[in-house]
Formats: sequence, structure tokens, C-alpha cells
Amino acid sequence: MLVYQALTGQHRPLSMRELEYKLQTLDKSSIFRVLTLFLEHDVVHAVEDGRGVELYELCHHDDDSDHMASHLHFYCEKCKRTYCIEEMPLPAVELPEGYHAHSMSFMVKGVCPECNKSH
Repeated sequence: MLVYQALTGQHRPLSMRELEYKLQTLDKSSIFRVLTLFLEHDVVHAVEDGRGVELYELCHHDDDSDHMASHLHFYCEKCKRTYCIEEMPLPAVELPEGYHAHSMSFMVKGVCPECNKSH
């Protein structure tokens, strides 16, 4: 429940390090086990931010049919944060015959509005 609550209400995915900081009463291995279980049951999904860091966020779909319908992620090269761009769904991708996708992520890199203002 603590891991779920830490992810609830976030407007961006969180790294393992950020979850450890938020959940100082839990050790890293416990958080990792919970995230693994959540991933297996589609409670959370993970996205790699382009630096090799895995980020986690709650899935907001109601059933398995929506599992592939995801959203764009934006990585700010200044503040090093990743943001969810919910209002922009990922484009449909048609794979060659014989290929079957299980997940898809789309990461755009640049500068977020906050960092752009301070520039």
C-alpha cells in the first residue's frame, strides 16, 4: 500500500531512487519486489528515460484492452525530470507479420516549460 500511495497523485513517473526517498521506512529490495509484482499485474508500467533509468507510474486503464494505449513521455535535459504528456496518445504502429508487441514507449527529449522560462 505504501508504494501504491507514493505513486498516487504523481503527475510524472518516479525512479526507484525517488521512491526510496519518499518511502524511507521501506528498504530498496522491498520496494523493488512490490514494483515487480505491480508490473506483473499491470498496476504500474515502467518507462526508460533515455539515460538508462527505469521510471514507474500507475496504469490508468480500466481493462487489458487499453494496455497498449499509452501516452508520450517528455524528458527535460535541464532539470532531469520525466513528464507524462497524457493528452497526446502514442501513434498506432503496424509491425511486420509475425511480430507481436507487448508494450511501447515514446520519449521526447528537450526542455520543459519551467526550465524554458528560467532560461
